[in-house]
Amino acid sequence: MAGTIDHVTGEQMYKLAERLFPICRSITGEGVRQTLQILQEDIPLEIREIPTGTPVFDWTIPREWNVKDAWVKDPSGQKIIDFKKNNLHLLNYSIPYRGKMALAQLKDHLYYMPEKPDLIPYRTSYYTEKWGFCLAYDQFKTLPEGAYEVLIDSSLSDGHLTYGELHIPGDLEEEFLLTTHICHPSLANDNLSGIVVLQALAKYLLSIKNRYSYRILFIPGTIGSITWLALNEGKISRIKGGLVASLLGDRAQFHFKRSRIGDSDLDRLVEYVLTNSEYPYTVMDFIPYGYDERQFCSPGINLPMGNLTRSTFGYPEYHTSADNLQFISANELEKSYLIYRAVVRHWEMNRKFVNLIPKGEPQLGKRGLYEAIGGKSDSHTIQMAILWVLNLSDGHHSMLDIAIRSGISMAQLHQVSELLISKSLLSEI
Repeated sequence: MAGTIDHVTGEQMYKLAERLFPICRSITGEGVRQTLQILQEDIPLEIREIPTGTPVFDWTIPREWNVKDAWVKDPSGQKIIDFKKNNLHLLNYSIPYRGKMALAQLKDHLYYMPEKPDLIPYRTSYYTEKWGFCLAYDQFKTLPEGAYEVLIDSSLSDGHLTYGELHIPGDLEEEFLLTTHICHPSLANDNLSGIVVLQALAKYLLSIKNRYSYRILFIPGTIGSITWLALNEGKISRIKGGLVASLLGDRAQFHFKRSRIGDSDLDRLVEYVLTNSEYPYTVMDFIPYGYDERQFCSPGINLPMGNLTRSTFGYPEYHTSADNLQFISANELEKSYLIYRAVVRHWEMNRKFVNLIPKGEPQLGKRGLYEAIGGKSDSHTIQMAILWVLNLSDGHHSMLDIAIRSGISMAQLHQVSELLISKSLLSEI
């Protein structure tokens, strides 16, 4: 171990986002592989390849999509829509096409947003074979009549669905799961922000000794989580909590969407971390819509998985060309990283103990406990922490329970629990 990486800077995360931004990603294809290979430069990510046609629950791994070039030329021969200038211009998963057509025919293949006339929308057609282009409505209105030339140099063929997986063993086989979706092309908040924050968190977790094991997934949205769950059902029982990381680079307040369970240790711990942070936040109940938490919280899986974001999906820049590198910042990425790091730190501290001398209070003086805390400016807080830990360490209450009830921080309670263990007054269960 090279030493604890206690702090990954926002600048480092932003630089990684800049490097990944131009890559055209989708639910399959070379863009995903290229992204994962870049992440492999800093973390020992395992790249998994699942063949086309593989059944995964009620779904099937689709054909792999790749694209080399795509454009539209107007009647004068000028290239007016160019995939290479902005990969949002191409309907994601467009089938190959080359031909000429009148404007009226071309319009059937154009996507725009009259309500946001200066922005290029992001649109997909993963499971319906068609082709198309996206453009700003302001540009659409200026298209002249005449013959247009269209090229989509893409392929849709048997291949693989690709995802990245990192398992970090801890003292326990029980796992904390972190996932983020990697299927979006040049969209910064959704979801390069989730990718770079989890990559930074992985570097931190790899640098320290952990009680829990951690599993981090970089997966295509929906089909990726369904694929992992279908192929890893034997591992699901080990997962005791987790978060889906998305939308973490903008200036919005934090939003935490609870798991389907609603009052799990994960739900209560994330809310505790946010309550004791310096940042404003909102906590929302689970709904079966959003990101991959809806797969991990499906009734046949029902894991305690929440979604911790800044904005929520549907913000004004969502799935448009306005979700660019100017929309996110190093400062906001760093705040998100610090909250995620605080969650895993508190998860590590959330242990249960049993008081080994539960009948009456143990005599603290003869064990040197008063001397251990005497003279400290926070000696009263430490004394109260000792009494709270001893009183509620009945095998049922966790450190989180004690922190919420006592008003004493989990960090302080953790320090005290280590002291009591050293004096043979506590045993972990």
